[in-house]
Amino acid sequence: MCRVCLIAFHWQPDGPIPLLLAANRDEFYDRPTAPLAWWAGARILAGQDLRGGGTWLGVTPAGRCAAITNHRDPRLTKPDRPSRGQIPVRFLEGRDSAAAFLQALRGEAADYNPFNLLLFDGQELLGYESRDDQVRAFAPGIHAVSNGPFDAPWPKVERLKAGLALAQGDDRALLALLGDAHAFEDGLLPSTGVPLEWERALAPVFIRTPTYGTRASTILRLGRDAVAILERWFTSEGPEARTEYNFKRT
Repeated sequence: MCRVCLIAFHWQPDGPIPLLLAANRDEFYDRPTAPLAWWAGARILAGQDLRGGGTWLGVTPAGRCAAITNHRDPRLTKPDRPSRGQIPVRFLEGRDSAAAFLQALRGEAADYNPFNLLLFDGQELLGYESRDDQVRAFAPGIHAVSNGPFDAPWPKVERLKAGLALAQGDDRALLALLGDAHAFEDGLLPSTGVPLEWERALAPVFIRTPTYGTRASTILRLGRDAVAILERWFTSEGPEARTEYNFKRT
């Protein structure tokens, strides 16, 4: 159904930490997944979807970053298409600028189910919405994306953006924000083509159902000289682990 379902980010291109990102990855509990770790060769730091082989959010020693969500529309989703999680891996393994990578990707984006992609190449931050073939540049400030367009005013998108503005320097506050299971009235919910009971279940920042929910909460601070990333890991039983990495950019 989804990869990272909610990403909020503060873009400060002239600041000491150009990119601060807070994200939740939602998925079925029975989908095999490896938590945040360095991949073989220490070229990518990311969690891994062990079924599709890709990732939903990752960073490299050089400070390249990629994150992906799906665009939720069952009418446009086909089960036989390749895994979207391979797209961030390709960017993280390569050296192309974000703009050059997206220019090449646009020719094959229709081969995948619809997605939203966020790329940082160390200098430029760009977004891409495959459903409408739109490349997005971002003004400095706070932005977010869930399973609709970037900055679409879904309740949880607006809630996370507002919270990020107040809690940027406090990991504990950011994790609490990502753990917010506040429900919203039906009249505020988006209409994405899934049944109303699923719109309700998927509406909170933090999702929990018997079979599907938030599997990982991630905070990434991508500074000019150093990177700090923290992941809190969840199973169907609740919180299971917390992992942190800090390293100098190469």
